[in-house]
Amino acid sequence: MARVELLQRPLPLLAAAVLLHLSIISAQVTTSSGLPLVQAVAFGAVAEMQRLVMATGGAVADAWQGYVALRGAHEDNRRLRGAVQQLELRLQEERALAQQAAELRRLLDLKAMAPVATTAADIIGASGTSGYRAILINKGRQDGIDADMAILSTAGVVGRVAQPGLHTAKVQLLMDRTAAIGALVERSRAQGVVAGTGDQLLQLQYVSGLADVRQGDVVVSSGIDGVYPPGFVIGTVVLVDRGPASYREIRIRPAVDVTQVGQVLVVTEPTRRAGDTAGAVQP
Repeated sequence: MARVELLQRPLPLLAAAVLLHLSIISAQVTTSSGLPLVQAVAFGAVAEMQRLVMATGGAVADAWQGYVALRGAHEDNRRLRGAVQQLELRLQEERALAQQAAELRRLLDLKAMAPVATTAADIIGASGTSGYRAILINKGRQDGIDADMAILSTAGVVGRVAQPGLHTAKVQLLMDRTAAIGALVERSRAQGVVAGTGDQLLQLQYVSGLADVRQGDVVVSSGIDGVYPPGFVIGTVVLVDRGPASYREIRIRPAVDVTQVGQVLVVTEPTRRAGDTAGAVQP
């Protein structure tokens, strides 16, 4: 019965016999190096497997090292960005301090040249609603500040003290719609009154249609109002047009941009009335 089963499967038996025969022959055959053929083939197969393992391991190691290096580079970049931001902030602080120091130097020069007694004050706040424009300074009645004292900066006229407190004071700016200042055109000596409009531009009023006023003319305080000292810059003429009746429509851009000012001078003595500002000190 077993013999019948073997005869029914001749191909597997034949293949097994061939492999056995080849193995016996290979064991007897030697290579040029003196090693049996079977041993040489086995050695080659094992060597190839080792090479593949080493190559795969090297690739994995390189990839891991690259990943670790990349993580390190990202961390270095993060630290460097933080350091750059700190340096930029420090640079901005240094620039702000330099600007403040320069403004204080100009303010001291103006204080030395001004023909009136003044005291320095810091701007600590601002307000502007419904045409009312004002700032808050850190000097008040305790520092000798009183109502209607003029406020100056290195660029020109700022406004006047409207409401003094004990340690602070509210300053009405020239651009406030209820503000006014006696003025004259520096070049032609044409006189008028500069009034606030609640907007960015001032208006030079009561100037005759025959007066010589041109775009680019500098307008200064005349001192005739008894509040502001004469000769300080109010602004520059930007529009000259024919107004109602015999007067002109004249618009002025203020010389002082309060958003760029940190310190001001308060005129602490009454201002003399003056119709002529010859010899007055200008910032």
